[in-house]
Amino acid sequence: MTRVDSLAREVFAGIANKWALLVINILGERTLRFTELRAEVEGISHKMLTQTLRGLERDGVVRRTVHPTVPPRVEYRLTEAGQALRGTVNGMCAWTRRYLDEIEGARRRFDARRADAAR
Repeated sequence: MTRVDSLAREVFAGIANKWALLVINILGERTLRFTELRAEVEGISHKMLTQTLRGLERDGVVRRTVHPTVPPRVEYRLTEAGQALRGTVNGMCAWTRRYLDEIEGARRRFDARRADAAR
């Protein structure tokens, strides 16, 4: 396995979870503070949002800016790489919308075959 393949697997593992995808989508073209972001990501805990943002920042998807105020104001926004990734994620969402009926039909047929085989 090449270095690029290894890195790709690491990055994909970090972004291929529901929280990271939601954060990327919600940030979109906006800059948000932690509390604003948490309010928009339904169901995410403080700890999970912190972990998700750290991972996205480490991979260069999110930029964290700390403003020297009291208390410090911390903001998050997508980097150029994050914007490009968001485009890819939006493409995947568009694919899902386009093929939703086919996906649901395939799942029903698959589940029915498995249920028949289990009898």
